[in-house]
Amino acid sequence: MNQLLTKVADLEQYPLNNEDFRVSCKSTLDENGVLVMRNFVKSEAITSILREGEENHHLAYYAANSHNIYLKSSDRQYASDHPRNRKVSSSKGCITSDQIPDASVLHTLYNAMEFRNFLCAVLDEDELHEYGDALSSINLHYANEGQELGWHFDNSSFAITLMIQNPARGGVFEYVKDVRDADSGDMNYELAGKILDGNVPAKTLSMDAGALVLFRGRNTMHRVTPVKGSRTRMLVLLAYNTKPDISLSESARMTFFGRLR
Repeated sequence: MNQLLTKVADLEQYPLNNEDFRVSCKSTLDENGVLVMRNFVKSEAITSILREGEENHHLAYYAANSHNIYLKSSDRQYASDHPRNRKVSSSKGCITSDQIPDASVLHTLYNAMEFRNFLCAVLDEDELHEYGDALSSINLHYANEGQELGWHFDNSSFAITLMIQNPARGGVFEYVKDVRDADSGDMNYELAGKILDGNVPAKTLSMDAGALVLFRGRNTMHRVTPVKGSRTRMLVLLAYNTKPDISLSESARMTFFGRLR
């Protein structure tokens, strides 16, 4: 057992090497599209990450973007108010892997093979690798009052997040499962439009500090509602690639981080 990892994660509650536990986690993720592991990261480790986040908040790159739910350029064959092209707003701050302190427990968790092998088993991936660029592997996101993530689909097949601090109010993760089938090309514009209009009830995901969340958002439409109050919402994205030495695109790095290196 990785002794460094035991200081970060509750491996008694979450025995990452146990095959039955892995099968159970995979079953939950496959059925629900989401797996929430509450209190996965120990409170002492969360306190340490929160302190680092507060100390390095001044380094964060903040951006506000207007985008459609598919995170693609507009399609001229549809009207501007069609679900394919309708604009929503997203705004947040972010510090990147190279701005996370070298001694941070986030690096311990991210690089632990015990953790990575567990993720491979649950996500049904042969391998997971860090990004080839120095910015994209570990991102700490900040959302202050009024900031939000608009409705969208993920381009990647999975996302791994760790909640560090909830806001006083708002900042709620909402989702509607199986809206589209990206592999077959079925975009299901009718249902997407109803969601954008607020006519479809969304499920909410409760994530307290220390919760690790595995989420499949490629076909599930999701958003984070505007933060309310003075307490910043802080969440870590642990990003892996299924192939080695792959960098996030230059356009994405400029959009999310404001720099290439």
